[in-house]
Amino acid sequence: MRHHGTLARVEDYFDRTATRTWERLTSDAPVSGIRATVRVGRDRMRNVLLGCLPADLTGARVLDAGCGTGALAEELAKRGAEVVAVDIAPNLIEIAKARVPARLGIDFRAGDLADPGLGCFDHVVAMDSLIYYTDTELAHLLGLLRARTSRTIAFTLPPRTPLLMAMWRMGKMFPRSDRSPVMVPHSSARVASALRAERVPGRLAERERVTSGFYISTAFTHDPAEAAR
Repeated sequence: MRHHGTLARVEDYFDRTATRTWERLTSDAPVSGIRATVRVGRDRMRNVLLGCLPADLTGARVLDAGCGTGALAEELAKRGAEVVAVDIAPNLIEIAKARVPARLGIDFRAGDLADPGLGCFDHVVAMDSLIYYTDTELAHLLGLLRARTSRTIAFTLPPRTPLLMAMWRMGKMFPRSDRSPVMVPHSSARVASALRAERVPGRLAERERVTSGFYISTAFTHDPAEAAR
């Protein structure tokens, strides 16, 4: 599938290189000033994505696509959702299982967020898990998710600002073996164009941008076509 090359790089980074860093960042442990801004930004973005979904999710089946260490999945379950939480990195899934109370009944799985074997959902959230994909790859992934999601898909992307574009171009200059997967900045217009080219039905909306030091991300929602009428 079209996204599998990028998926392999992300898997290698998170499961073999960044597990300890990610575990610390998503905990209450002290971190550096730079990482502290990222932590604050991610906390804010988690609340933004939760705000894109109904406050009461009782009876709803929700996919946390790229669940990391489980913080968002936990909040979704507390709202009453039946949560399937998937991440490409098995080590992060093990951390999530250890952190999140078993009584919440979250189905944690290691694997591809686009796997049709995960089933169908009322909502999907994807916080900072689609940020490494090109416009074409992103539209393809959203198309796969839309086919199995009856209501809102809420996700984040790095914005296509002059600063992030400059950082992105500089990052692409380094050999791949010496850097983590490169985030791909996006604009809503380019994403919308890619979705049209992929013939993904529905309505894309830019919801809110969160800027906290080194964390800069934009929340989007994609709703089914009937929601636009």
